[in-house]
Amino acid sequence: MKANDLLPIGDLARRTGLSVSAIRFYEGKGLVEPIRTSGNQRRFLRSDIRRLSFILICQKLGLALSEIEEALAGLPHGRTPNAADWKRISGEVRKRIDAQIAALQKVREDLDGCIGCGCLSLKKCALYNPQDKWGETGSGPRVLR
Repeated sequence: MKANDLLPIGDLARRTGLSVSAIRFYEGKGLVEPIRTSGNQRRFLRSDIRRLSFILICQKLGLALSEIEEALAGLPHGRTPNAADWKRISGEVRKRIDAQIAALQKVREDLDGCIGCGCLSLKKCALYNPQDKWGETGSGPRVLR
């Protein structure tokens, strides 16, 4: 590994737009692993720019940090991930996004039947209380959304 393949944490922060503390947070979660110099300074692989960018993109897509951790666990440690590595974990994330899209489409379909009906009935509402499942547990407010 060449010295120019390694970045100090400040350079990594500048390149990713993250704060140094955010990078340390992700380091603490094991999502990036710095190399320590003889003076105990953090140095990151240049490929960690992509790793951190992937984390930011996944968070913007609504993935939980645990899901991101799971996806990144499939990347190799000690070497720069190649195109095949990224394609594999992107496929896993794509499945999660497809599931989100399907759930949103279902909500949109239910909402189309709900707008303007004026029923205000929790017994009838397929969107808010399908099959009156909450009515079976008693009366009064019990569910916090």
